[in-house]
Amino acid sequence: MSSSPNGTGDSPSHLDALLTRMKSAASPLREVLREIHAKYASLDDGVVASYIPELAKANPAWFGISAVSVQGQSIDVGDSDQQFTIQSASKPFTFGLALEDHGREHVLSKIGVQPIGEAFNSITLDQVANRPFNPMINAGAIAAADLVHGKDYPERVTRMIEMFGRYCGRTVYVDNSVFTSERMTGHRNRAIGHLMLNFDMVSDQLDETLELYFKQCSLLVTCHDLAVMGATLANGGVNPVTGVRAIDAEYVKDLLSVMHTCGMYDYAGEWAYRIGIPAKSGVGGGIVAVIPGQGGIGTFSPKLDVKGNSVRGIKVFEELAQRFGLHVFEADDKKQSLVSQFSPPK
Repeated sequence: MSSSPNGTGDSPSHLDALLTRMKSAASPLREVLREIHAKYASLDDGVVASYIPELAKANPAWFGISAVSVQGQSIDVGDSDQQFTIQSASKPFTFGLALEDHGREHVLSKIGVQPIGEAFNSITLDQVANRPFNPMINAGAIAAADLVHGKDYPERVTRMIEMFGRYCGRTVYVDNSVFTSERMTGHRNRAIGHLMLNFDMVSDQLDETLELYFKQCSLLVTCHDLAVMGATLANGGVNPVTGVRAIDAEYVKDLLSVMHTCGMYDYAGEWAYRIGIPAKSGVGGGIVAVIPGQGGIGTFSPKLDVKGNSVRGIKVFEELAQRFGLHVFEADDKKQSLVSQFSPPK
């Protein structure tokens, strides 16, 4: 491996990231995140997901919080570098790829944007409009994966993985153990897919699409990755760490809209009421959230509530929303600039 001029072996990009983190060391936000992490680290409510057998192996004590600003500053607390599978937190991003491939009107003819207040794996379809209700439930996510372009299955997989890499700012990989576990136990998702095929809601490449969907959910990320992904959407689709565009700017509002109204399973309405920021959770324990124009926040803790959301993650966002006035409809005099909290006081 080649060394940098300083002889450390670190690439310039790694050094830049290290310097950014060092500059954030004394930030007010770091102290807040440390305090919140300590407050909820002992919270033992919820259970680790087990309907996908590999997920049951997660350590219930894992708990990380990360924040990344639109200027590329980052703060990480706890198990922020612990890898886990992204699961349903992947759904907004594949929806974005479908939008880029087909345009808004075509995608809307295939997938609705209506919250339904039912479980994420509900076998419920909009039979009037002949489409799944929204892209944040499994039916809609499978339909979104079906729209990913490619001359064959390998190209579709490659395009999907490269897209997530642009959001994370690094190469991402599939956890093959989780992927295999999802394939072997994904009977309900197959049933949803075949029901949609029966109504011509998806193409006849359904078997490939289901494989693509299982791989999408089995991508390995960290809490820090989720924060970078959120910051990329907060930054108009440009990754603030790498400067690489991950999605066309015109479609960012589409992702944020469905995250805000449909992103937290059948807790979405209460989330919008209590916390009020676009977010998406996954049964791996991750939550990615976006504060438009300011940054992204990622949390990770595997123990879930009955709706499938991370118990500790919910508590983190409740505290942050209250402390910084993050709710989109919060009175202006109660809102604080999250970006300003990354830097030490002058």
